[in-house]
Amino acid sequence: MTKALNELTIAEAARALRAKECTVRELWDACVSESKKRNGELNAYLELFEADDVAIEAAQKRIDEGDTSMLCGIPLAMKDNILIEGHIASASSKMLANYVATYDATITKKLKEAGALFLGRTNMDEFALGGSTENSAYGVTKNPHDLTRVAGGTSGGSATAVAAHMAIAGLGTDTGGSLRNPASYCGLIGLKPTYGAVSRSGLIAAVSSFDQAGPLTKTVADAKALFDVIRGKDLMDSTSIDTVAIPEKVQRIGVLASLMKGIAGTPVEIQFNKTIDYLRSRGMEIVEVTIPSVSPALAAYYIINFAEVSTNMARFDGIRYGMAVRGKTLLEDYVQSRTEGFGQETKRRILLGTYVLSAGYIDAYYRKANSVRELLRAEYAKAFEAVDVIATPTMPTPAFTIGAKADPVSLYLEDVFTVMANLTGTPAISIPMESIVENGKELPAGIQFSAPHGGEERLFNIGALVRGEKM
Repeated sequence: MTKALNELTIAEAARALRAKECTVRELWDACVSESKKRNGELNAYLELFEADDVAIEAAQKRIDEGDTSMLCGIPLAMKDNILIEGHIASASSKMLANYVATYDATITKKLKEAGALFLGRTNMDEFALGGSTENSAYGVTKNPHDLTRVAGGTSGGSATAVAAHMAIAGLGTDTGGSLRNPASYCGLIGLKPTYGAVSRSGLIAAVSSFDQAGPLTKTVADAKALFDVIRGKDLMDSTSIDTVAIPEKVQRIGVLASLMKGIAGTPVEIQFNKTIDYLRSRGMEIVEVTIPSVSPALAAYYIINFAEVSTNMARFDGIRYGMAVRGKTLLEDYVQSRTEGFGQETKRRILLGTYVLSAGYIDAYYRKANSVRELLRAEYAKAFEAVDVIATPTMPTPAFTIGAKADPVSLYLEDVFTVMANLTGTPAISIPMESIVENGKELPAGIQFSAPHGGEERLFNIGALVRGEKM
């Protein structure tokens, strides 16, 4: 059966445009039509942009003249913390409800240069703090596979937009799994690049030493196409790097057995083992790896997270940036602006971050957490001397029902598999496995592969093998 235009992948849409089977305008209209039809129930987009006739016509002209850029004319969903000049970028917070970007993020600029089009800005956990897109000031984003369940977070809006065919592909950011988590819950490919491989200039910061922008796509080939455009060193971001190429072939897969004990016997473990058995049947050698510091890693991740959130949120004070509520005194200006502007999760992390950075506790918490991070980096580097990639499930469960993780600690524990890539700066990808049936619904679940720094091509190769794609 022929796919509708909005259901195409990047590669399929690029081919169709060049074969004159559709125009850029028709592709755009198909995505917008589906978005208008479904966004009311899904809440993926906070804003759908008006058609940019100049950009659409320019993309069509480039294609007609033989431009080979695969992204030319492709409509994309953009997470609400990525700056697009002239558009609101609120990070799904009341604090920035009226902030209009005065410049493009570097990745926005690169996508524009490639001819990509932007459909709208997508919902997210406020300031990228959460794991379910329930912490948005503008309501919960729902999972298109089951409207009673979360889409994942913090890039849940982009994930739902792509999974529901309201965009050809999407962009998000990953702080502790914020691309891979919703990719797993929504049945997509989610890539968290090597730290520094993609510029953070023009991204609204959550945790500066963890954040990375990346793609959410329907295929591995599409993820590679997007990554190849947005990657690269940027003079506007001193932490950005030109990654050093490493051998791409994957032969030995490490399995982190110590982390698997917590999900023993669950449907996710069963599907993970089936996927590993499949890879073994395709000639992969499976090796059990031991990384001692994974035990305190989740605690270390959240201590560093809280500390950096506290620092990054200090600028939103009612004086310099964001919502400004005036009280009778200067102190009231600060207190009322931050009380009304921030949601509960953001306030919680600011308070905890201020605590772990305070004079009496910085040694007991923050510096110890940084020591764990350095130890973990060394242990992962040593593990990658023995294996090419390391495999775990992406998430310990399929998408949970909305409201089921109201206790913040239970939600933090969901990140047990994903935070390692952010602590170590290594690249990681989530690839869909077979669906899990729960209460009569088929729910997606993902397998995660991580690789050494600069190892994105390894991830694409092993991901393509799992999906049966030709790269």
